[in-house]
Amino acid sequence: MVASFVAHRALDGGTYHLEGDLDLRSPSTSAVEVMAGGRLIEFTAGPASLGDDVAASLGIASPDSELTFQKGTLRVFESIEREPRSGLVERPSLVVWRGRRHALVTRLYGMSVAEVLGLLRSVGIAESEYGLTLQPDPSAGSAFARPATVIKEVPGLGLLELSRRTKEHTAQLPPWKGVTVASGELFRDTLSDGSPFFVLSSAEIWATLVPLASTPVERVPDLAGRLALRYTG
Repeated sequence: MVASFVAHRALDGGTYHLEGDLDLRSPSTSAVEVMAGGRLIEFTAGPASLGDDVAASLGIASPDSELTFQKGTLRVFESIEREPRSGLVERPSLVVWRGRRHALVTRLYGMSVAEVLGLLRSVGIAESEYGLTLQPDPSAGSAFARPATVIKEVPGLGLLELSRRTKEHTAQLPPWKGVTVASGELFRDTLSDGSPFFVLSSAEIWATLVPLASTPVERVPDLAGRLALRYTG
């Protein structure tokens, strides 16, 4: 296979560059937690169809509000959820911002449309060729809670989750020596259900890799060695 190259933008502004003779054509998503208005809120960005896909998965047919917002279209879907045991009823809002090529999704509880608009203004939304970026406003009390992640499936290999390496990540490294590959050091470990997974650690990037069911685990080091990862802030 001819080497291919892609770049994916994380919601905190970092860009992950992937290159190798693997199938890198699939889209990615990015997730990040932001403190805004005293709330910890998770945002997910992905292809333009992401919001419609999430709404369909929740059984929500059409938005209750739709307006132009920050060079895109903002849709707010109202829903009702009942907790089976307690009977408690909640009315979360699915909030979807859609730009030219990308969408941003979050779920908010107990907020009016006006409050949703105020919250989104405090985190800012910017779109580029490679993805969406949030720009939290410290003066409005908004800030990233931790680095964003980029999630991407690589056919023939597995599900890759990328983020900037932190001190917390370093403390999680296994005590044994990993295998040296093109983009760092590869460690094998086991999930709680016994399934294998891998950690790829470099000076800047922390990546977890869960092999696909069709991927022979013993081939992962060789396949991962064919993938070059680079981060730019």
